[in-house]
Amino acid sequence: MKKIVLIVSLFLALAQVVAAKNRKVKVITPYGTMVIKLYDETPLHRDNFIKLVKKHFYDSVLFHRVIKNFMIQGGDPDSKHAQPGAALGEGDVGYTIPAEFRADLFHKKGVLAAARDNNPAKASSGCQFYIVQGKKYTDGGLDTLETTRLKGRKIPANQREVYKTIGGVPHLDQNYTVFGEVISGMEVIDKIAAVETDKRDRPVKDVPMKIRLKKKFLFF
Repeated sequence: MKKIVLIVSLFLALAQVVAAKNRKVKVITPYGTMVIKLYDETPLHRDNFIKLVKKHFYDSVLFHRVIKNFMIQGGDPDSKHAQPGAALGEGDVGYTIPAEFRADLFHKKGVLAAARDNNPAKASSGCQFYIVQGKKYTDGGLDTLETTRLKGRKIPANQREVYKTIGGVPHLDQNYTVFGEVISGMEVIDKIAAVETDKRDRPVKDVPMKIRLKKKFLFF
């Protein structure tokens, strides 16, 4: 009997560990659904995002800032049922998340990253995020970026190749925490990035979202 209890306990503990890793969420929009894998390498951001998703925090929140060839941003709680043309982007949850910069997590197209204000610690907003669209670069363009906006910091060779073939926004690297990536529905980014926007970069026609945890079976 003790052996059975021990096996069950071990199984439940293993289930909790597996459930905590490689969590995925579905971002449901009028332009389609994106599936995003949250990185285990950035556990503070991963766990905070999951907490908000479980609370249905993002239901009816808008993608309130859209800039073609750059990114689509959302997560402002003030955007829920906001009046047309209202300025958005200042809403938050009253806390920040410490930066979790990693040299191997960079701003390629499709990554999920945390928005923030200009605080010196580069701590992230507790709720606002963006998904990168970016653009493709040439070697010359990346060289120029290294000497100007990156102030001499060299982009690793493997990341340069990604920026040339897939695209992204390299000047944001090590400045904003990247904590996930789109693994399905990449075309949705392009569709949202192409919508008409006003002078504040807010879509003229609202782009609401709903985010849900993607259900998974143990070991699959």
